[in-house]
Amino acid sequence: MTATPSNPHQQPVIHRYIDQDAWVRACSTSIVQALRTDLLSSKNVLLLVSGGGTPVPVFHALAKADLPWPQITVSLVDERVIDAAQPGRNADLLREHLFTGAATKARFWPILDTVIDATHAAHDANLRLASESLPISVVVLGMGEDGHTASLFPGASNLDAALANPQPYAAVDASHCPGAGNWPQRVSLTPAGLGMARRRLLLLTGMHKLTVFEQACSKYTHARKAPIRTTWETPGAALAVHWHP
Repeated sequence: MTATPSNPHQQPVIHRYIDQDAWVRACSTSIVQALRTDLLSSKNVLLLVSGGGTPVPVFHALAKADLPWPQITVSLVDERVIDAAQPGRNADLLREHLFTGAATKARFWPILDTVIDATHAAHDANLRLASESLPISVVVLGMGEDGHTASLFPGASNLDAALANPQPYAAVDASHCPGAGNWPQRVSLTPAGLGMARRRLLLLTGMHKLTVFEQACSKYTHARKAPIRTTWETPGAALAVHWHP
């Protein structure tokens, strides 16, 4: 049964696939088609992607896609604020799994560079988005088992401020949030940033995460308890959910 959120005008559509292969084909095709469509009217476009293990098979498919990669800039939905010498940055995940094959020609905007500070990194990301004025073609999102998306964690000390932030990126302090693991300091796309995207894709796998998503749609009343709600409650593009068992 498809979950029904509180805002019927932003009702997400759940696309269900029999296995991972079908899911990967559908997800990568949706992203490729969106990029091609937007490049018909824009010289350059921006693709925002999430980290974690869920999108990795989709990254492998995208890396082989026949796209004008030099016209595509890739950046992150969120980043873990740690020193570059330590493992765990989402940027490293992209370098390993997306920026191979044809996709090596894409332009990459890492959220963190030399300054290891969430507030400064968010400030720099906001300045870059404003100065470059690239249209955000697609935001590829994920969801944790605690209902977080991007790095908007339930229980984060400054979650309310991040949700209300008018800038596209914000620093998030997820100390004491189990879902943040060993990386509590984050930079995250905000609902304001999500609202700039022309398309929103949520990649889900497994029955447990589907249950969490459906509970967030039907049970919780505010995004502070289940931040995944921002993906359909934020005005703008509708949310397309792609799921396989």
